[in-house]
Amino acid sequence: MVLEYDRNKELQAFDETKAGVKGLLDNGVAKVPKIFVRPAEELAKELNSRRAHIQVPVIDLGGIERLDRRMEIVNEIKAAAAKWGFFQVVEHGIPIRVLDGMIDGVRMFHEQDVEAKKEFYTRDNKKKVRFVSNFDLFNSRTANWRDTLSMSVSAYKSLDSNHFPAICSCGSLDVNVIF
Repeated sequence: MVLEYDRNKELQAFDETKAGVKGLLDNGVAKVPKIFVRPAEELAKELNSRRAHIQVPVIDLGGIERLDRRMEIVNEIKAAAAKWGFFQVVEHGIPIRVLDGMIDGVRMFHEQDVEAKKEFYTRDNKKKVRFVSNFDLFNSRTANWRDTLSMSVSAYKSLDSNHFPAICSCGSLDVNVIF
């Protein structure tokens, strides 16, 4: 007897755990669930299309305080975002200790017990802090083997550290941000 595979049911069951991919690992998953497995022909097609050399766009923020340079940077960001959807930023002025602290905070968040992370698991894009596995879980053909912690600080003036996971707090760092 062959059981019919119900992808939507498997996606829903995975999402309802609110534990993400790390939760699967913590629970000792022995085999990658089918929702994460890409068809061989899709992988082969992607591999062939990636044979060309790809260079990630790099945006240099040096000189952003000058109006003419600021406009150049804005145009570079627009072009990179439109063509690639992502880019690397250099000369941003953020101290390495701050960057290291952010990486450590995210790592510590993901290493927490699943119950502590569940408080932040949501698909509501309006939340300032969201822990989610695959933002496009129900729309993508194959789920990605990843979890994401997203913390929005776009409303910088109304930033309240009480909204963020305590484990991610970096205390009071003196960081100058240019808008």
